[in-house]
Amino acid sequence: MKPSYQILAYLTSDRDRVISGGALLLYNDNAEELKQMTVDIAKGLKADVIQMTNGDYLVIRV
Repeated sequence: MKPSYQILAYLTSDRDRVISGGALLLYNDNAEELKQMTVDIAKGLKADVIQMTNGDYLVIRV
């Protein structure tokens, strides 16, 4: 069964979590810049943001 959401972007401040995949993956070691990038991307794509407990962000479309 196909999931009812699509991961559009993954944003992280941990270089060890940078892996290739189908979604856009961005790295920034500045937490404030990372947060602002996430908001800007989500607005541009008209998508939702999930902040994971490890501090990374997912931009998804439901």
